Amino acid sequence: MVTAQLDDKNTKNGCAFVLRKGDTLQVIDPTGGNTCNMVLFNARDIREKMCSGKTLEFEKNIQPTTGNTLWSNRSNKLLEIVKDTHGNNDVLMPPCPSSGKSNDTGFASCLSQMIERLGNFSIAKDDIPDSFNIFKKVMVDGSGSLTAQKPSSKAGDTILFRANMDLIVGLTACDAAGREKDKINSIYYEVICAD
Repeated sequence: MVTAQLDDKNTKNGCAFVLRKGDTLQVIDPTGGNTCNMVLFNARDIREKMCSGKTLEFEKNIQPTTGNTLWSNRSNKLLEIVKDTHGNNDVLMPPCPSSGKSNDTGFASCLSQMIERLGNFSIAKDDIPDSFNIFKKVMVDGSGSLTAQKPSSKAGDTILFRANMDLIVGLTACDAAGREKDKINSIYYEVICAD
């Protein structure tokens, strides 16, 4: 079992690691109102990666939650959502861009963190897909316009995933728009090995 914390106010606001088939990944919002970006790659062939379009097509849900699956660009199942106590997650918005700082706070953007951490697995910037945004609340109005809302997760909200293949996982604590300006965004995550 591996447990760690991501925090958007220090150098440890992003990570990348291998999650083996059958292993469980748990992501926890310890204080409420936090969000986390996640990207996925097949650990045996990084050209296969998470695909928001395939996930939307197969799951018919813009806010995947318990019972839904995250799919790859090759139409393979990557991660199954086993449990989700919050129910607001997003596949419509990408991680904040690498040019500049996230939300004008002076801290590294989500994409910058992904680039740095995934570089350890020889994954380049242009290979990073749009993210699955855990605990992120995005609304779509009648005209189809998207708006990121203030995160509504509560302290202790948890999402639990099970890997359907060996994966490289990238995670960042996101400096989400709409939350209190001086609030530190903390995310806990835990890897529970199947064996």
